[in-house]
Amino acid sequence: MRAMLLEKPRPAVENPLRLTELPMPEPAPGEIRVRVRACGVCHTDLHVVEGDLPLPKLPVVPGHQIVGTVDALGAGVNDFRHGDRVGVPWLNSTCGECVYCRKGLENLCGRAQFTGFHADGGYAEAMVAPAAFAYALPASYSDLEAAPLLCAGVIGYRALKLSNLQPGERLGLYGFGASAHIVIQIARHRGCEVCVFTRAESHRQLARQLGAVWTGTAGEPPPAPLDAAIIFAPAGGLVPQALRALRKGGTLALAGITMSSLPEMDYQLLYHERILRSVANSTREDVRSLLRLAAEVPLRIQIEPFQLPEANHALQNLKSSRIHGAGVLVI
Repeated sequence: MRAMLLEKPRPAVENPLRLTELPMPEPAPGEIRVRVRACGVCHTDLHVVEGDLPLPKLPVVPGHQIVGTVDALGAGVNDFRHGDRVGVPWLNSTCGECVYCRKGLENLCGRAQFTGFHADGGYAEAMVAPAAFAYALPASYSDLEAAPLLCAGVIGYRALKLSNLQPGERLGLYGFGASAHIVIQIARHRGCEVCVFTRAESHRQLARQLGAVWTGTAGEPPPAPLDAAIIFAPAGGLVPQALRALRKGGTLALAGITMSSLPEMDYQLLYHERILRSVANSTREDVRSLLRLAAEVPLRIQIEPFQLPEANHALQNLKSSRIHGAGVLVI
């Protein structure tokens, strides 16, 4: 099968992924094999290929927003059949036994495994995944539209939940890529006002089309204090700027898996019970809830397609903010 393989982390501009032929994977007991149709391109993939995250496996096939059809079943799999359309996200498996798993916080499991990180992912024509961590997808979404829901959508959904935003309140979004263009639609569905902070005029234009009441850059004050805010851009320097825009008692959620160092800042930015919190991975219930919500709203997913051999180019465009909405590999 064809796959884009990472053998050594390098800057995206150096084309770190190599198109190669790999053996077709065989599902182990409890696993399904998925013939991949589409795979979203995520900032986490960029962090993987550039070595921003310590990699537990090399070589590795990145990609964790996977849509495809089941074409082989491992022993003991009863939830799926041949030909079923499924989605496979970032969370690949958990121990199911630790204190976090027992408390419903499996996203924090110390033995969690992740797709495209510990296990080969979806930048390939096929991959295997535990059936317990794969999902049926809403029929109303095409393969390309469904792929970004599996990470951009899910992480955005979890970040929104952890931001403590209530219906009718004002939300600030810092960075306007794949996750933010989904989150704004959920927030608007709940009657919230949304302010978007982003450098690119094309991204501000998309934000206005999706219902933002105000757009500007991170250094500009919004028209009124924010009740909650989410930072999607991996830039620690945005944290004090976002806190300045936040009302007393408001929450700032950091949605990235990694971020540049936070600058030293005055305690007064946190005082008055402002909350600063990170968002780590997602749970299976987050995925199920987001997929139900996507069909209910319904969410409109703006995609920019790339062919599998163009994966390096897609990551380069992602890094330079030249993708509007969500980039998706067509397999």
